[in-house]
Amino acid sequence: MIYLRSFLFQLFFWLWSAGMAIFMIVTFPLPRGANRACMTLWSKGLILALRWLADVKVEIRGRENLPTGAALVAAKHQSMFDVFSQFAILPDACFVMKKELLMVPLFGWHGLKADMIVVDRAGHSAALKKLVRDAIERMKETRQVVIFPEGTRGGVGQPGDYKPGIAALYRELDMPVVPLALNCGGHWNKGFAIKPGTIVFHYLEPIPAGLKRAEFMRELQTRIDTATKALEDEGL
Repeated sequence: MIYLRSFLFQLFFWLWSAGMAIFMIVTFPLPRGANRACMTLWSKGLILALRWLADVKVEIRGRENLPTGAALVAAKHQSMFDVFSQFAILPDACFVMKKELLMVPLFGWHGLKADMIVVDRAGHSAALKKLVRDAIERMKETRQVVIFPEGTRGGVGQPGDYKPGIAALYRELDMPVVPLALNCGGHWNKGFAIKPGTIVFHYLEPIPAGLKRAEFMRELQTRIDTATKALEDEGL
């Protein structure tokens, strides 16, 4: 049954995503709000499909910590769904995405239209400066900048390897950071099968601005990894 449900969801995922990507071409000459509305519709469609086709519910915890205006969110990264979901949860999500994704047909184009923050991970200090500069501009638009401090998807139960980008943003933006723990990888990771259960996004209490770099990084990783492990231990 799991494989049948997984097949049905994967089929829907690719057809829905391809259809939306093609339809969204009409938003290129329009204001960004049209792109944002389509991204939200796409994300909500995937959440509904997960529920009805793959028997996977989505639960939001820590709603009191959900940002509504300009904010910096640091999220655990285990699955593609970590990204897709936030368009339905946050008012105006802006992701930090690697430059290579621009080469993906349609997906990269829509990322540019959505004013995502594109970074060249081989650019080192220049890339960090651009990251900060672009994030400052997105904050002026009261967007929620979402960054995955680990840089790439990790396996379930693996401790994170947190990169310096989040520390640079924290220092230069001088604002609190909302840590995001999740358990997506236990249900939808890199394989074909989708495991039934409940995907939880737990928005944790913001880390206040002004901490020293080492203290901030230690606090961020402790909060995210501890809360993520707690979700995994629940066996949802």
